[in-house]
Amino acid sequence: MKHNRKPRLCFVSSSGGHWEQLQKLEPLAKKYEGFFVTEKTQFDAPLGKYFMKQTDLKDKFMIPKMLWNAFYTLFIWAKERPDFVITTGTMVAYPFYLLAVLFHKKFVFIETFGRANMPTVAGKKMEKHTDLFIVQWETQKKFYKKAIYGGCLY
Repeated sequence: MKHNRKPRLCFVSSSGGHWEQLQKLEPLAKKYEGFFVTEKTQFDAPLGKYFMKQTDLKDKFMIPKMLWNAFYTLFIWAKERPDFVITTGTMVAYPFYLLAVLFHKKFVFIETFGRANMPTVAGKKMEKHTDLFIVQWETQKKFYKKAIYGGCLY
């Protein structure tokens, strides 16, 4: 990171509740140079700067959509050059997670508020390479080795 500029923060999450939680971090985006990435849906996402293809594991077009998202992530990464990736999950965040690990950028995962009594697949997969792993429920700490309780975003 160059010393003469503010850190660039990439905020990325899927749509819905994950996106609602991530938007609560808008003050950080304003304080530093932050941008938001989410999925393109029928709902308005005024904070979103980049919009990925929406997909899930049950989607028969998941693989082509994920490939498109991966290439689009490379474009966003080259253009924005983030120093931090901050996410609440899920599939749309994986390409950003992989690039953060590859380029040794800081990666922050905030476990979703909606899972007080069980871990998420994304959390379990991404925890290994997180620089900071935050849970929103004290009860979530038992599922993750690196978790710290940060309170809820709401």
